Amino acid sequence: MSTAVAPVDRLLYTPEEAAESLAIGRSTLYELMAAGVLNYIKLGRCRRIRRADLEAYVSSLVPPSS
Repeated sequence: MSTAVAPVDRLLYTPEEAAESLAIGRSTLYELMAAGVLNYIKLGRCRRIRRADLEAYVSSLVPPSS
């Protein structure tokens, strides 16, 4: 008998995880970070994206006008 483990609500995402959660490519995510559109933090040599920054980015997207 197996029990399902509830997913952990992360506070920090790797660029790969953030790209997957946004359904975009990894290189696109790095371009957004380099352009300053998506904020990130550096922990040593690693980059991490806060969940709040991902949510802020998505909130800033404007749907196309019809």
